[in-house]
Amino acid sequence: MIDIDLGTPVSKAIDWLTANLGPVFDGISSVMLNLVNAVLTVLTAPHALVVTGVFTLLAVSTRKWGFTAFTLVAFLLIQGMGLWTPAMESLAIVIVASVIAVGIGVPIGVWAARSSRASSMVRPVLDFMQTLPVFVYLIPAVFFFGIGAVPGVVATTVFAVPPAVRLTELGIRQVDKEVVEAALAFGARPRQLLRDVQFPMALPSIMAGVNQVIMLALSMVVIAGMVGAGGLGSVVVRGISTLDVGAGFQGGLAVVILAIFLDRFTSAFAAPRRRGRLRAALASRRAQTARPAALSSAS
Repeated sequence: MIDIDLGTPVSKAIDWLTANLGPVFDGISSVMLNLVNAVLTVLTAPHALVVTGVFTLLAVSTRKWGFTAFTLVAFLLIQGMGLWTPAMESLAIVIVASVIAVGIGVPIGVWAARSSRASSMVRPVLDFMQTLPVFVYLIPAVFFFGIGAVPGVVATTVFAVPPAVRLTELGIRQVDKEVVEAALAFGARPRQLLRDVQFPMALPSIMAGVNQVIMLALSMVVIAGMVGAGGLGSVVVRGISTLDVGAGFQGGLAVVILAIFLDRFTSAFAAPRRRGRLRAALASRRAQTARPAALSSAS
């Protein structure tokens, strides 16, 4: 049989990166840690009831009263279970990782939607990232950044990028071609076409990608608790290691509460914003086109 050893060169590559790019990884680690600490400070500096009130007001802004009642009761339940600080630690990691993942994934998705060659290049990479077992992401993260919250953020970010890329590309590609042609006929430039037509019409798909990013980030945060990322992941891991079913259940329930809140909140504004912005953009284009025609007929 042919003996193919892929592990050795990969290990040597990681050792080389660790030895030669140590300052780079230290800089990334410092930035990530500062971001997480800054978000965590914002979430934990006020009293828990104040933060719960803010979350409830955010839910009120969606004009869904059932969701508002759920938000108030759910976050009071987290406080009652004594998991407020771990929940905010997990939320801080999810916010940082999700923002970075969306910031990376959406531009790549736009690039892939506007270039078939880019799409063919990105697709196998995304397939590989989505089929790779989640625990594998933690191995290089721990090698490069050690134990703690930083490898959890890095692994969570990388794991959560693919949905943002795929659904952004899908949404832009599914924009009605007649609308795109009309915008081009009105004189829209490629950047204006993307900003005023394609992106608003693709917003529901992009927001679905954001939701998936958040869900994957939350699931990875729990797994990242195994490498000392803290938060609810550590609560769940501690419950497993000590066979404490109650503690594990409470930690899992708190994760579900965060997931439902973030999912409902991020999906609440997509459709109204899309319609309003699209109408305004097309009206502006028509006005700009009609003005020269009116002047020429008057003269």
